[in-house]
Amino acid sequence: MLLKLFLCFTLIPVIELYLLINLGTVIGGFNTVLLVILTGFAGAWLARMEGLNTMFKVRQNLNQGIMPAEDLMDALIILIAGLVLITPGLLTDTMGLFLLWPYTRNLFKRFLRKKFDEMNANGDINITRFH
Repeated sequence: MLLKLFLCFTLIPVIELYLLINLGTVIGGFNTVLLVILTGFAGAWLARMEGLNTMFKVRQNLNQGIMPAEDLMDALIILIAGLVLITPGLLTDTMGLFLLWPYTRNLFKRFLRKKFDEMNANGDINITRFH
């Protein structure tokens, strides 16, 4: 786990710097900074919109007495996307935007559900249901 965290905290910033430097040589420094600002703004706007929509769905389901499991999963992914968007760079902004768009978020949600089911089947986690 420590190795994965170390790679995450060192490899991602190095890749981001590499991409920004190379893009800056192609389109110029000002345009590169402008692109990072625009992707950040688009991500913030999309995170706000998707977050508000998800919170509305959660409230609606709770008012109807339905457990909003899918919507809570969406909220968690939107939170992760927001955290990723805080990191400046094109790679992280692209990842954040993909997590915010409903279509790609649903693909990611299916992937997470599959992994969760595999972990449950392997006994890596234990689910207790209360009735």
